[in-house]
Amino acid sequence: MHVRRARWLQTCAIWLVGSGVSAPAAADILAEPPSDLSVTVYRAPYRNSGSIDLNDLEGFALVSETRTVRLPAGLSLVKFEGVADGIEPASAIVTGLPQGVIEKNRDAKLLSPSALIESALGKPVELLRSNRKTGKTERLAGTLKSDSGGVLFQTAQGIEALRCSGLPETFSFAPGGGLSAQATLSVLVQSPKALTRQVTLSYLARGFDWAADYSAILSADGNSLDLGAWVTLANSNGVGFPAARTSVVAGKLNRENGEVQPIDAGGPILASCWPRGSTSDSPMILRINGLRREADKAVPMAARALSLQEASVTAGRVQEEQLGDLKLYRVPDRTTVASRQSKQVRLMDRARVPITTVYSADLAANETADAAPASRLIRTMNTTANHLGLPLPSGKVAVFALHQGETLLEHESGLRDIAVGEELEINMGASFDVLVSALKETSTIDPARTEMLPLVPGVTLRRVAVDAVNRVDISNAKPTDVQFELRLQLPPGARVVRADHPIGAKNGRPIFQLQVPANGTATLRYQTQHTTERVT
Repeated sequence: MHVRRARWLQTCAIWLVGSGVSAPAAADILAEPPSDLSVTVYRAPYRNSGSIDLNDLEGFALVSETRTVRLPAGLSLVKFEGVADGIEPASAIVTGLPQGVIEKNRDAKLLSPSALIESALGKPVELLRSNRKTGKTERLAGTLKSDSGGVLFQTAQGIEALRCSGLPETFSFAPGGGLSAQATLSVLVQSPKALTRQVTLSYLARGFDWAADYSAILSADGNSLDLGAWVTLANSNGVGFPAARTSVVAGKLNRENGEVQPIDAGGPILASCWPRGSTSDSPMILRINGLRREADKAVPMAARALSLQEASVTAGRVQEEQLGDLKLYRVPDRTTVASRQSKQVRLMDRARVPITTVYSADLAANETADAAPASRLIRTMNTTANHLGLPLPSGKVAVFALHQGETLLEHESGLRDIAVGEELEINMGASFDVLVSALKETSTIDPARTEMLPLVPGVTLRRVAVDAVNRVDISNAKPTDVQFELRLQLPPGARVVRADHPIGAKNGRPIFQLQVPANGTATLRYQTQHTTERVT
């Protein structure tokens, strides 16, 4: 019976709002601050290994808060102060309230001098003005009339502009308009009786991101490395989340959503009195009874520009879990996701990871290319046998080398998401000790000459054109032998049919692997066959 009656009351309230009939006023109830917090940060989907810009975070977070709410009987407007600036109200879910939620609102106007003036328009105020003769402060009753381009007010003496008297002036009034120093989510709820509940508020919010940052130290012999990683959490909201259970999610999550109304931190209040002054005078920016100072204390970052990035560090290591097709990394200890800051937590430490060094070139088939440096690559397999064996989220990797007893930075590059069992490859940039050039040896085909190159195993020549012989020269100025790979970019319909070195395939493309002697050179030749006519 109680459930039916509550539903009937809720239906009546909705009907009264929709029909224009005055509904009972809702009591304003302020939820207590969060007693428990959980923040799960999702990476910006298109950033990949790029760095985090604290002024432009394109990731988001799922925030869950536990709060105590004390409801009276009847209709209440429950306000959750201190939610993230970038909250998406449509995503908010409140559980634990009786009969659920009737409506949700996000209050985006923060407490500020300009917001206070706006809220007081048309309402009684007191003008505080110094007496010209005695210097004492006098109080004059009046009404604010306008704040557009300058503050106008009306007293028994008429209408005038603020500060046009040449005397120190300010206002005193009670704040109105339900202004808050923090972003607020309010929900309308109907309760059949007075009660106290523990409720959970969960919502999505913008202005978050995270990234993985790796550091690798090469061994003296170049056969292994020590790999460590940090997870960097970033929050550009004006609200921090202290002692929160924190997780990050790797992988690209498809999201489609509209724009979120920005938080309004208010602008300056102008005092301009053009009728009496000169048009060359500059308007004054006012401070109302010290309110600017107090507002800055209440919302230190909401009304200011972003501060310099402040990175703090915690020693807890992240634990990896499966989340559908995504990977979730959970921070084992509670941590503070602070406002306008970034924080780092340890992801992993792995020692003596075996590696191989390969020099590589990526060339278009049947093209001439001048000598250019090869790329140096460090490779290993992401397996437990190689002291790894955990999903590695994309990020940046800095590689250091030992030199005369010092650890020096050798290269920085991006790293894509690496699954368990997949090859881990770190690009070390160009190596000017290994140079690669390509040349077309013949422009026409001599049947007698083509027999110099053996057929690729498994290839049967078709009765279509065979391209000219191509030669690739690799020179090695290093005092040791190097492993070299040549990857070919083939046009559609083409294939390699003859070569003087074994050929394989990687990621659907032909690849040659050979050894180049110390302080020496190596040469390989190949021919391709194509099924489409060439345009000359």
